[in-house]
Amino acid sequence: MGKGVSGAAVAFFAPLAAAENQLNMSPGVTEIGADIFQLHMLIMWICVAIGVAVFAVMFYSIYAHRKSKGHQAAQFHESTRVEVVWTVVPFLILVAMAVPATSTLLEVYDNDEAELDILITGHQWKWKYEYLDESGEPVAFFSNLATSQEEIYNTEHKGDNYLLEVDEPLVIPTNTKVRFLVTANDVIHSWWVPEIAVKRDAIPGFINEAWTRVPEEGIYRGQCTELCGAYHGFMPVEVHAVSPEDFDAWLLAKRGAAAAQTQLAMQTLSVDELMNRGKAVYDSSCLACHGAQGEGGIGNAIAGSTVVLGDLSSHMAVVAGGVSGTAMQAFGGQLNDVELAAVLTYQRNAFGNNTGDVVQPGDVAGMKNG
Repeated sequence: MGKGVSGAAVAFFAPLAAAENQLNMSPGVTEIGADIFQLHMLIMWICVAIGVAVFAVMFYSIYAHRKSKGHQAAQFHESTRVEVVWTVVPFLILVAMAVPATSTLLEVYDNDEAELDILITGHQWKWKYEYLDESGEPVAFFSNLATSQEEIYNTEHKGDNYLLEVDEPLVIPTNTKVRFLVTANDVIHSWWVPEIAVKRDAIPGFINEAWTRVPEEGIYRGQCTELCGAYHGFMPVEVHAVSPEDFDAWLLAKRGAAAAQTQLAMQTLSVDELMNRGKAVYDSSCLACHGAQGEGGIGNAIAGSTVVLGDLSSHMAVVAGGVSGTAMQAFGGQLNDVELAAVLTYQRNAFGNNTGDVVQPGDVAGMKNG
């Protein structure tokens, strides 16, 4: 059981909330989550008991001493005994509440001795994960909403994980203390996964810490809980907890994929491959603002755009550097050379633009270097 509140308290209080648990917070799967839930239930029932006692005395006094029974209002001023009682009793109650609360808070903020560090950066509207492990090739990737536009606009049946599924989930090992370093690139976000008891604001220029230790394998979902712009509701979190052996294998595969991507950036890709990759990048990074058919929305239309149909280097500058004062983000730090080349090729040849321009990763590297 958790350290904050005794097991007996849990056994008594938890069943009382179970019937309507969807209206209550969840204890989740971690020990610290259980501690937080136990503390929440203990304080709630203390407040309920105080409320019942106070209102019972108040309603009894109103009923039993009503004027219709001949009672007259007492005329008095100070009572030292009453003053002492209503000062000391609340003080003792607060001390009794502070002891388990302090114990749980100390545990929540104990970020020491982590076995794995992960940097989480919020972007509009996606998450970037970086595994801070110096023993091998760095692993970093973006996690985007995977729910289809057809589901969002009600032309297809909504799946069980509607708006809670991503293309690249965060993967962590079970029974391992994982420390999260949470920040943001643009506006304030908040990384929240209730089942693993983590919720931290992501603030540009600051790093907030949190930790978890997940005891069992599974998929745990959450969302951004800070109003971060028009597509705030399309910024889910998906965490996969796997065995340490499976995690090591996954990390090795990601490092291999990163090395392969580096090799791919030095090759000349076919038009079909660039278009296919470009569509995937567009769907995950551009579609929300520019529309499924390039028709525009929050952002300008891609179809017939003077930027897309104009000078390639200017188009590249807009995609890589963004447009100050608008919702157009800078994707130069979010996409690699292959992805930038692919999405530029796709935008210049999709939606009826048909410029015939083909951009290779080497071209992107050249434009970046001036």
